[in-house]
Amino acid sequence: MLVAVLLTVIAATTLWWMLHAWRSPSSLTRTQFSANPRPAAHSFTLLVPGRHEEEVLGETLDVLAQQDHPDFEIIAIVGHDDPGTEAVARAAAERHPDLIRVIVDDSVPKNKPKALNLALKSARGDVVGVFDAEDEVHPRLLTVVDSKFQETDADVVQGGVQLMNFESSWWALRNVLEYYFWFRSRLHFHAKSKFIPLGGNTVFVTKEWLDWSEGWDANCLAEDCELGVRLSSAQAKVVVAYNPEFVTREETPGSMTSLYKQRTRWNQGFLQVLGKGEWHKLPTLKQRMFARYLLAMPFLQAATGMLIPFSLLLIIFVKVPTIVALVTFLPLVPTIITLAVEATGLAEFGRVYDKKVRVRDYVKLVLGLLPYQVFLALAAIRSVIRQVRGINSWEKTEHTGAHRSDETTASAAPSFALQQAGGTS
Repeated sequence: MLVAVLLTVIAATTLWWMLHAWRSPSSLTRTQFSANPRPAAHSFTLLVPGRHEEEVLGETLDVLAQQDHPDFEIIAIVGHDDPGTEAVARAAAERHPDLIRVIVDDSVPKNKPKALNLALKSARGDVVGVFDAEDEVHPRLLTVVDSKFQETDADVVQGGVQLMNFESSWWALRNVLEYYFWFRSRLHFHAKSKFIPLGGNTVFVTKEWLDWSEGWDANCLAEDCELGVRLSSAQAKVVVAYNPEFVTREETPGSMTSLYKQRTRWNQGFLQVLGKGEWHKLPTLKQRMFARYLLAMPFLQAATGMLIPFSLLLIIFVKVPTIVALVTFLPLVPTIITLAVEATGLAEFGRVYDKKVRVRDYVKLVLGLLPYQVFLALAAIRSVIRQVRGINSWEKTEHTGAHRSDETTASAAPSFALQQAGGTS
């Protein structure tokens, strides 16, 4: 009975966070960027680390160079042992010599936070933004982010990120919806609670706060989460904004193995942040309890996934008193409601992103519920084993540009052609 109640609390909490942004039309409006952004007042440095990303990096840099903001620079960070990616980055720098610089990271072993910290040393902007090598970025993003800094007096602005290729596989569908609810709703709740794990990209932090934090923790596998925890503990003001047209578009990992490694890395990073204990510096007991709960959430959700089948078996095969049987049914209530919310979210995702959602997609959503929970549980178990054994190696996620449309590729082409003709972008 205690396990059933615990599972119900976890499932209900997750459901509440998923629905936070939709509490009312006005609350949904408040989560967005301004429709009439203010004139530019900040300068930006955009950091783009890339490792074995020659297939996608060049297009990302070309699109970033088309931002309509008047004052920004782009720093591409590549490894000294990655000539393919370096060649692509330098070719982009030649096409946009006034905007793009290339920095070579010779650290060993390599990881993303080390690359970011190296580039931060030479960043000239008073706001630093982070993007991944495969990101598809809206050309007006910096303009609306700049305005959000002015409107809210924020220290950090977190924009939206959305995986797009939901039709690739049954697990890609669930991965896409995770991102949709995380950036559309859950992060807004965390920001309101003044404790937030930041996203890995489309996050903008003032240079002043990054200098205070000495950049990102090079030993943490979830450097974005860790930075968010430290900034929250120091009471930096974090604002989250989400408009479908301004989200940064990405792809799901190319295989279940790649997703498994990615989720392991995130979970282990949360474990590291939990153990590091910076959240103890949060000013209120409520915030500290919330922090402990949030950082442990991947493992609580994994336990939920593993115990739901077990609960079903108990219901079917074990004779218990009526009251006990009724209580064991409790976790199914928020789980079924969550599934209905996910189906509604999938329909809205299709509408706002102009994607055709078919009947088979809803079937995959329903049938994939338990297998995906088991999958997440296995990733959580592996992360615990790695943490106990002291294995902190960075397992990189491969990217192929599966989220990109022909229109995106075509939009970058004029920039290249103009450069070749001696013009400016």
